[in-house]
Amino acid sequence: MTDLVKLLWRNEEGQDIAEYAVMLAVILVIVIGTVRLIGGNANNVFSSVASTIQ
Repeated sequence: MTDLVKLLWRNEEGQDIAEYAVMLAVILVIVIGTVRLIGGNANNVFSSVASTIQ
């Protein structure tokens, strides 16, 4: 039984998947936040340019 516990303790394969999932979640939060922040400003700029051209 102790051998099984030692084997499971040393097995680190599952941690890689969890680390990638956390990194992906952080990247998605940053990208979504940036798009929401810049998206509104970009819409205002394009509207201003369009009204100036007309």
